[in-house]
Amino acid sequence: MVHETVKLGKNVRLGDHVVIEEHVTIGDDSEIGHHTIIKKNTQIGNRVKIGDLTVLGKGTASNNKMARKPGKGGSPLIIEDDVVIGSGVVMYWDVQLKTGVFVGDLASIRENVTVGRDSIIGRNVMVENHTNIGNRVTIQTGCYITADMKIEDDVFIGPCCSTSNDKYMGMGHREYQGPMIKKGAKIGNNATLLPAVVIGQHAIIGAGAVITKDVPAGKTVVGNPGRVMK
Repeated sequence: MVHETVKLGKNVRLGDHVVIEEHVTIGDDSEIGHHTIIKKNTQIGNRVKIGDLTVLGKGTASNNKMARKPGKGGSPLIIEDDVVIGSGVVMYWDVQLKTGVFVGDLASIRENVTVGRDSIIGRNVMVENHTNIGNRVTIQTGCYITADMKIEDDVFIGPCCSTSNDKYMGMGHREYQGPMIKKGAKIGNNATLLPAVVIGQHAIIGAGAVITKDVPAGKTVVGNPGRVMK
């Protein structure tokens, strides 16, 4: 089903049972997989490839227990040129994917998120809201990227890295702050970054490390708790 207000560019290919809601724009030479749903007002650029069973531009929801409830409205999902999105992806409104981004199968990207040019969001990665991801960032399979986080350009995050933004674990209505990862830093497999830590430029975090405090630029940190290697 394609709403009558949808604007399709040249040579757009639609799979079987695709649903496209009102006021969606899709650029030239783009490809939409089978059973994909594109919610209203979503803007898709040229040469974009979207896999099967994907939901784009999803709205938010909440219940009474949530300390910080999402907004009921937001800017549309914007997908720039030459983006590739896998199958089974769920992406909310108020997200911007810059040119050349790759999003793997089964990934989830919440609202108020920007992903910079040529970055990679790997398979089954979860990106929470109010997060900014820079250019040429690689986030590998199974990572959890918390809300209120900033990742600068050229960062590498290995598989199954976990981050957090609430040191009180839901016990109080305090300010949330995720980690900040500076330009060129590298995070190893299964590392854990606690709330508000700063990982300096070109620092290296070893596999399985638990980072409880700031890491200086250019240093290598290993262990639990993390310690600077001499």
